[in-house]
Amino acid sequence: MGKKITDKITWVGKIDWELKHFHGDELSTHHGSSYNAYLLRDKKNVLIDTVWSPYDHEFVAHLKQEIDLNDIDYIVMNHNENDHSGALPALMAEIPGTPIICTKKGEMILRGLYHQDWNYVNVKTGDTLNVGDNTLHFVECPMCHWPDTMVTYADQEQVLFSNDVFGQHYATESLYDDTECRSDIMREAQKYYANILNLYNNMVKKKVDEIVGMNLPLKLVAPSHGVIWRKYIADIIKCYQQWDSDYRENQVTIIYDTMWQATRHMAEAIACGLQEQDPGVRVVLMNAVKDDKNDILLEVFRSKAILVGSPTVNLGITYAIAGILELIHGMRFKHKSAAAFGSFGWGGGGEKRIQQLLEQAGFSIIAEPLKVKWAPDSEAEQQCRDWGKSIVASLEA
Repeated sequence: MGKKITDKITWVGKIDWELKHFHGDELSTHHGSSYNAYLLRDKKNVLIDTVWSPYDHEFVAHLKQEIDLNDIDYIVMNHNENDHSGALPALMAEIPGTPIICTKKGEMILRGLYHQDWNYVNVKTGDTLNVGDNTLHFVECPMCHWPDTMVTYADQEQVLFSNDVFGQHYATESLYDDTECRSDIMREAQKYYANILNLYNNMVKKKVDEIVGMNLPLKLVAPSHGVIWRKYIADIIKCYQQWDSDYRENQVTIIYDTMWQATRHMAEAIACGLQEQDPGVRVVLMNAVKDDKNDILLEVFRSKAILVGSPTVNLGITYAIAGILELIHGMRFKHKSAAAFGSFGWGGGGEKRIQQLLEQAGFSIIAEPLKVKWAPDSEAEQQCRDWGKSIVASLEA
């Protein structure tokens, strides 16, 4: 059922408590998610976004309980990825002539996904639509995080429908930021940014600065996933202005995989060296097999340096380390440092392959690769601690 968020706006989305993976299996969603859609009732009635296709008929049925579908004058599609546009075919089967307001690239995507000649109305930054007491203002936000993305501002209600911007994968029946644990939603917002938006930092920064510069009165910021912001609006905007500027904290993350525990022992000894040299640095160890890959990317996002280790396996590195390095490469992290380490039995070379992949991912290499033959003894463990200390010295230089 719908939930009123202002006198004129009702939330008509879907809470997905069962969702544990998103974008296929690429993104973990431990807290579930929501597909937020909104119905603005004014002199003209406007539906803003829809939901993912597994819930299309459920969405349409619930929407019918809120409004006669024939009374919907416009559908605003801020972004047309499947999780936002999936219910459109079922909805348009009921009201086929309803204008769909979207960017030009949004129309291209909708045509590509659904192959329908619907009534598309293209808008761009600066365009407006008066619907009665409210005028809707449209701002294109390409690559935040698809080429078609835009945001919509309802001026009388003072609500910014921000789509993926400021979103989080977080399920809540109560809808609002101040009804949930603040640290939980902020962590999910940062994880969302690190895994989805970081690649497009420059575009995100440009558009967030543009929206802030518009000095919009904001009672609510209503994204398409997760909580609606009402208490912590200034906080999430401030966070974005930090995250979109090649973010890093005083943290070093050690990512490793291990076969017979030699590489794990190396990682732990390196961590000791880091901490001995700089007690103020936060050191995080993550096993690429056992830890969630998206949580690892979040820690990379937070870090000023990463150290990546693997045993040499079949002239290369383990599947898990190769996979996480591929994900890291795709995020285009900037102004971060890295180094490689690993154990081997006879041939060696895995640590050199890691360094090569780190260089290709844009990291600044701050130390020669460290390698240990077979299991580390006390001398090798001291070598690992010393290497960790040298990493701190390189970061301080």
